[in-house]
Amino acid sequence: MEINLKEYLMIIKKRMWLIVGCVLAVTILTAMYTTSHYQPIYQASTKLIVNKTVEQDQSGKEQIDYGAIGVNLALMNTFKEIIRTPAIMDKVVQRFPDLNVSTDQLISIVNVSNLNETQVMTISARHFSHEKAVKIANAVSDVFQTEIPKIMKVDNVTILNRAKSQDNPIPINQKSNQYIILSFIVSLAAMVGLTLLLDALDDTLKTDKDIREIFESPTLAYIPKAKERGKELRTNRNQKSRKKTGETPYAKTIH
Repeated sequence: MEINLKEYLMIIKKRMWLIVGCVLAVTILTAMYTTSHYQPIYQASTKLIVNKTVEQDQSGKEQIDYGAIGVNLALMNTFKEIIRTPAIMDKVVQRFPDLNVSTDQLISIVNVSNLNETQVMTISARHFSHEKAVKIANAVSDVFQTEIPKIMKVDNVTILNRAKSQDNPIPINQKSNQYIILSFIVSLAAMVGLTLLLDALDDTLKTDKDIREIFESPTLAYIPKAKERGKELRTNRNQKSRKKTGETPYAKTIH
């Protein structure tokens, strides 16, 4: 197992330049793509409350109608569905043409939620423009408040707070290096695997071990590389010439 691991490391080291180059190229291209295609998305929201839970008793004093609270909580899911229907969104498109959005676009932009066991409902809008997100959230809240009495024959919705424009809004989709890190890991694993695959498909003879395994015979000698052999011969020749003349490698002739 240790021998195989060493062989794998040598194979990877031999093609390290190819691995590093490809990984860097893929990572840089991913970073450029994510940066150029990044588009911030902003969110604005309004809060409404389904109330009218106070009634007067026989003495004229106001008291909380707990039965009405239960009814209002039961109506929350109904209100949430009504808001995201053409019955409300068509009215928004008609009354606020400056929004320049269609009914289907509004339905996809607007989201409605409520806190558990509360009568508070949140209408939020997401858009590439912070100002438009604010306008859409407020427009939907206004239309819903005026239209729900006609649809449900109830008048128990009050706007708690409206969406407001901010000087420096923070997008909800912050820039992330997730794709860059993922591309680095994937490209590195792919290049290491490709390197090992190319070596496995290479059937050329590289070492005396390969020769012994294929031909089943020992090697008697080997021929060194020409450059290394030539360098060795020149070194030996220079040493012999210095011995004959009595010179040392550091000797200088002074005139």
